[in-house]
Parts: sequence; structure tokens; C-alpha cells
Amino acid sequence: MMADVRQRVRLWQETKPFYEDDPRAPGKAAESRGTEAILSALMLAWDDAPSGHLSADTRAALDHLWSEQLTEGPQRGSWAWLNFGLAPWELASSQYYGAALAALAVGTAPENYAATPQIQGRMQLLRDYLQRGYASQPLHHRLLLLWASARLPALIEPEQRQQLVAELLRLQNPDGGWSLSALEPSAPERQLRHDRASDGYATGLVTLALEQARIPGMQPTVQRGLAWLRHNQAGHGGLWVWGPEEFWVAKSLNKNRLLTSNVGRFMSDAATGYAVLALTEAPGTPR
Repeated sequence: MMADVRQRVRLWQETKPFYEDDPRAPGKAAESRGTEAILSALMLAWDDAPSGHLSADTRAALDHLWSEQLTEGPQRGSWAWLNFGLAPWELASSQYYGAALAALAVGTAPENYAATPQIQGRMQLLRDYLQRGYASQPLHHRLLLLWASARLPALIEPEQRQQLVAELLRLQNPDGGWSLSALEPSAPERQLRHDRASDGYATGLVTLALEQARIPGMQPTVQRGLAWLRHNQAGHGGLWVWGPEEFWVAKSLNKNRLLTSNVGRFMSDAATGYAVLALTEAPGTPR
């Protein structure tokens, strides 16, 4: 998978976007390009981080990232982002989520890339966008900004950080976990499934973001989240699976899907990724 990402970065000008414009879905080529630029930069920056050195492919991916940034209009500072009407990643509001991921990519890149003089104008556009839209965003998207601010503290104001943490504390369930429904609630333009039970996606993501932010006094909250993750690793297998699978479960906010189906396990894939990150990134965790 990573080899494919690198190959597409190297052939950026020759490759087509994953989605192209269609009369029923105008703008999908730009959305696809912006989304790919962000995710490629994030994946490669994350892969480079342990070595402390930026590879040529990652530098190229970051260059592509900035080339796709919008510099005019109400969404200036952000990137076109795929919108298929699906929460939590593919809504119109998810453009903010994508911008927060872009900030995470820049902050993760080694060699103090975020301080490069040549990108400061673009960084200011990004910071302005993230601040301009902050108040109207669901907690799910603002949580990604909290995570990114662990690497780029200027992304979020101290008062915003305090209010966000207070909101997370208020929404933590008695069992120590969090619910995705609480992070991405329904809005007038969309109705989402409602389930206040703790799930692996929300608990993994919140716990990881709080770990990374290293906010004083939050360790007991983080430990309760980690405890929930340690005690709720029990996935639902499919008919093609032989033996038990030990993954974390999360349900779609959009439709009531069969959890043992391929599409039903999509959210559980994400839940497992964030749960593993939260458990292995916890301070003091042996590698």
C-alpha cells in the first residue's frame, strides 16, 4: 500500500484522480485530488518521522499538498475534500476535518518542516481557516485539531482547548468510553443514527488525542479510556472467517449495517486502527 502511495506521488502529474467529474457529481476530481494530497502527505510524513529525516517522496507529497490548497474564496486555506454525504468523514463539513489532517501531516513531518520559511504564507492561510470555522464544527472534527495541536500548538487557543476538554469530560460514559454519536451528532441538514453506547472508534480517537495533547490533570481520564479499550477487544467475524477475530467494533452513523458484512466492518477497521494507536502511543508503553 505504501509503495502504491509513493508511486502515485512520483507520478502526480501523470496519474488521474481516483474519482473524476460526472454530471451527477460535479467537482469530484478536485475533491479527490485534494483528499489524496492530504492523505499521501500524512502517510509519508508519519512513515518518515521515526527516522527524523524527510525522504524525497515525502517532500514531493508535501509540495503537492500545498499546490492543492485553496487560496481564494470562503474556504481559502483548506482543501477540496470528498463529500458523499456520509458521516463522519465525507460530509460537507468534513472539509474542516481534512484541513486538520493536513495540519497533522505538516506537524508530523521531521526536520522541523513546519518552520520552513517558504511555507509560512500557506501555513497562515491554514491557521486562519481552522480558526475561522472552529466554532461551527462538530466535536469529531475539533478533536482532530486537538491532536494536530500537539505538534503545532498555535493551531488552537488555550480557551478553546479548555472548553474542548471540558466537553470531552462531560461526554465520557460511565464505563470510561465515548460514543461516536456524541462526537458527530445529527444536524438540521442530516439525520444520523443515534447510539450513546461506547464504541472503539470514538474511544480510541479521543484517548489518542488526549494522550498526544498531554493536558495536565487528564491522566485519570486517559487511563479510563485505555481500560475500556483493553476490555472491549471482541470483534464480530464474517462467514469467511475461521476462528475468533479480536478487533474493536464501531457502527455506521449513516445506516443500520450488518456488522459481520464487509461494509459493516468498515467502521470497525477504523476503530481498530485508533484503538491500537491509543494503546501503543500511551506514555510508558513498552514497544
